[in-house]
Amino acid sequence: MKTKPVNSVDVVFRAFSDWTRLRILNLLRGGELCVCDLTDVLETPQPAISKHLAYLRKAKLVIGRKEGLWSYYRLTPVRDAFHQKLLESLAACVAHAPELARDTKRLAARGKGCC
Repeated sequence: MKTKPVNSVDVVFRAFSDWTRLRILNLLRGGELCVCDLTDVLETPQPAISKHLAYLRKAKLVIGRKEGLWSYYRLTPVRDAFHQKLLESLAACVAHAPELARDTKRLAARGKGCC
């Protein structure tokens, strides 16, 4: 059985097709966050957040860095027009998905991160 090559457009659209990943991407539009910030705001266990972040890394939508025990993630810089349009579409979703706006408010209300 032949393995189908990974199509980057397919991977990106699959990344955008998951609600939790959309919520993560939306939060990262505001800048770099620690995994603990994401788990707290999204009220999702750390292993699940890490799994979603791994998929977003695979899709080249986020990049991470380690600092001591903590892992921080941010959106990747815009690579091309396709990537730019995806991020614009995500921003437009906030007006139609109240949960995204609530996540952003919860993050702002937390103040300084947990790390």
